[in-house]
Amino acid sequence: MMRALLRSFAAMLILALSNPAGGANERGPLVLAAASLQDVLAVAAVEWARQGHPQPILSFAGSSALARQIRAGAPADLFVSADEDWMDVVEKAGSVQAGTRADIAGNRLVLVSPLRQPVRLTIGRDMPIAKTLGSSRLAMADPDSVPAGKYGKAALTTLGVWAAVAPKVVRSENVRAALALVERGEARLGIVYATDARASRKVRIVGIFPPASHPPIRYPVARLKNSRHADADGFRRFLLSPKGRAVLTRYGFTAP
Repeated sequence: MMRALLRSFAAMLILALSNPAGGANERGPLVLAAASLQDVLAVAAVEWARQGHPQPILSFAGSSALARQIRAGAPADLFVSADEDWMDVVEKAGSVQAGTRADIAGNRLVLVSPLRQPVRLTIGRDMPIAKTLGSSRLAMADPDSVPAGKYGKAALTTLGVWAAVAPKVVRSENVRAALALVERGEARLGIVYATDARASRKVRIVGIFPPASHPPIRYPVARLKNSRHADADGFRRFLLSPKGRAVLTRYGFTAP
């Protein structure tokens, strides 16, 4: 398992380094980040580079997969998780530099449907989601490991409908993969973050899950213990700065 994870990371790293943002001899810090941060971190990296720094190299996947890669020894400078749990795993493994962990943003959890196949459903206790799905599927990031899926399962459990809908769930490796299933019409409903729904022109929001139905959605960032890049902590601090938070807000993320 560990060798497979390292091979997977090596492939991502080769792909990232084949398209360096800066000059041939100047590369930015390597950032491993949750898939739901794909759009906003790309913009943040460009804004950081405009200040005269080498542009960070970004690698996105589910937080669970990234945490496992870090524990397996994958070299990187920063980790941005979509929940506290996977950052806890990395920190307990001794892979985080002390004093560098901080929350950069929050999010909301939403139910979406394909834009051209609208669904009417009021989110609430004992909502008829299984009946609404019929023979179709509910797309979610893996509820056993990926943050968006874990939040989704918690919300459906709180609302009393998880047992009924669980057999209809199609599990994805990350939240963007779940979004893609809804975009293609392969799932009638999907649970994603509000920022993912906002980034897509192919889905519509059916409803927003009550914040009390699931644990708070927080995105912690930390510098990794083996990081040697001189700009790593600078980019981390930029994400926490008013300018960095302004980018996050512009893309729909909430305060942590």
